[in-house]
Amino acid sequence: RLRPLARALAIIPWAMPEVVVGIMWRLVYNPDVGILNETLRGLGLGDGHDWLSGLGTALPAVIVVGVWAGMPQTTVALLAGLQNTPRELHEAAAVDGAGAWRRFRTVTWPALRPVALAITALNLIWNFNSFALVYVLTNGGPGGRTRLPMLFAYEEAFRYGQFGYAAAMGCVMVAVISVLLAVFLVGRIRGGDES
Repeated sequence: RLRPLARALAIIPWAMPEVVVGIMWRLVYNPDVGILNETLRGLGLGDGHDWLSGLGTALPAVIVVGVWAGMPQTTVALLAGLQNTPRELHEAAAVDGAGAWRRFRTVTWPALRPVALAITALNLIWNFNSFALVYVLTNGGPGGRTRLPMLFAYEEAFRYGQFGYAAAMGCVMVAVISVLLAVFLVGRIRGGDES
């Protein structure tokens, strides 16, 4: 009954531009009036922490926002994979006496594995190239803790006028992400062949 509502809520971050997501989360993390600090104060767990300016909390705070913003594509892909899992296989496994965990391990996960592999690869590329969220949330600070490669290339080009250097960084980033992706995919595919 609540499945359509849950699916709609899971897709909300997709409907929002990254800049809007960044501004919204800056408000959530606001040290004085942000909902996170207000909730913590209400629970007696703190007196307001500047999540985006703390050396130890800025990167985890940005990661939380990135995960939240990336959930829709992961959710849609995994739901599509689940819907394509043949029901007969689940029924046959249940008749054979397999419990829920064993059915997941032997039926659901093998069917979802290619989808999970593809979505993980896409998330790796998307997060490696993330710019707007980090730029809006922290502008690479504090102390460069959240300066991702795309933000660094942007600063070299548009702050310091080093367009050639920034272009070279872009080419290196393509090479790096290609190597990382190849290593990831080969490892996952070989791991699947052995099981």
